[in-house]
Amino acid sequence: MMQKYIHINPEDNVIVAVDKLMKGEQVLLDGFSLEIEEDIPAGHKVALQDFQPGTRIVKYGYPIGHAREFIRKGSWVNEKNIRTNLEGLQEYTYTPQTVPKPLSFESLSFLGYRRKNGDVGIRNEIWIIPTVGCVNGIVGQLASELQKETRGKGVDAIVSFPHNYGCSQLGRDHENTRKILRDMVLHPNVGAVLIVGLGCENNQISEFREMLGDYDAQRIRFMETQYVDDEIETGMQILRELYCIASTDQRIEIPMSELKIGLKCGGSDGFSGITANPLLGVFSDYLVAQGGTAVLTEVPEMFGAETILMNRCESEAVFERTVHLINNFKSYFIENKQAIYENPSPGNKAGGISTLEEKSLGCTQKAGTSTVRNVLEYGERLVTKGLNLLSAPGNDLVASTALAAAGCHIVLFTTGRGTPFGTFVPTVKISTNSDLFSRKPNWIDFNAGVLLESKTMHSLSKEFISFLIDVVSGKLVNNELNNYREIAIFKTGVTL
Repeated sequence: MMQKYIHINPEDNVIVAVDKLMKGEQVLLDGFSLEIEEDIPAGHKVALQDFQPGTRIVKYGYPIGHAREFIRKGSWVNEKNIRTNLEGLQEYTYTPQTVPKPLSFESLSFLGYRRKNGDVGIRNEIWIIPTVGCVNGIVGQLASELQKETRGKGVDAIVSFPHNYGCSQLGRDHENTRKILRDMVLHPNVGAVLIVGLGCENNQISEFREMLGDYDAQRIRFMETQYVDDEIETGMQILRELYCIASTDQRIEIPMSELKIGLKCGGSDGFSGITANPLLGVFSDYLVAQGGTAVLTEVPEMFGAETILMNRCESEAVFERTVHLINNFKSYFIENKQAIYENPSPGNKAGGISTLEEKSLGCTQKAGTSTVRNVLEYGERLVTKGLNLLSAPGNDLVASTALAAAGCHIVLFTTGRGTPFGTFVPTVKISTNSDLFSRKPNWIDFNAGVLLESKTMHSLSKEFISFLIDVVSGKLVNNELNNYREIAIFKTGVTL
């Protein structure tokens, strides 16, 4: 039988309704009975005491804000009567804490593709990437023509990735576009790639080719459409050659230590920090213990929980980079005359999240308890195994693209509200509640909501590991089956 509420941490002065609680209902807690003062939606908070204005409200064992007004015991605690404790820029002190020892090592493996340079991919796809938005229609037509010719056989997918950028950009904004496209071209999930340019754009193919460094010229090819007579005919000739090369690739056994995962949440609810995010935290710790890599991003959703991550940094140098990561994003808000600590989105609020601290304390659980090994700037590629932090905003499409561009083979995406999208690597949706899983089977790939029912974390994490090994070994997830694949590049600065 499903429990009626969850008291997450003994220090908490709120509980979370698992199912809707009705006015007048009696809830039995340790040592006393609590009468519910008003109807409380599932996933939302209930006061365990009377809160005077200014009293701190605690969830997950940490303050998530303070009462704006008097809140009666047994009443609904939400964004209307709670206010964030966060304000302005902060100073931080490195206070390293003991991190739990990693789990015992297991020699697990998956089936992947070993590339010429030693990198590993979990998919073998052909990608057609435009240098500029002007040729979006062409790359889409080329992908469609090759799909028809090959009937979808021989490679895992044939995909074009249109975007709106590559021209009329300046400075860092222009470099963001170039870096993300470079990272895509060099990603090991692609067996062959055709880069299509126009010819007069800022993102010139000659300069972009140099940016790639030492690349596999057999599998990475270029076409400038202003300099060929028939771009479809020329493009198809190149793609046929690339297909013949990529279609011979075979999966081989790869140790789990080679796997790189991105950690992302979106459309959260009151159960995100209780079910799906902690499940990802367990898996992240497990993968790091195998010698693998996990990446946490969404910097604005670290605000309020950043010191937890800072105190897990392996050195003072990594701590300083983490401080820089946080303060740079706060300065970005200030420069654009926006509040640093804006409340969560309407969907988050409807799901039971009232303040940014509450969102962040749930969000950062995806990173488990491992030591923070390195911090990456936006567009940088992974160089350090273990847990990494990555600079990117909370926006689902932008953050997921940034994770994939950093070199993650797969993005693990928790959600309490549901979303269909996927980025350019497999984007696995993990639901925080069973209702979402049952309503959206064409969106959701794995259900963590059973943790509210009869499943233990130990049992579910074993199922999750087995499920993910199947996925990285070739089993398609919903965004791939539905062909929901897109990229979004972080836009900053002016457009000419």
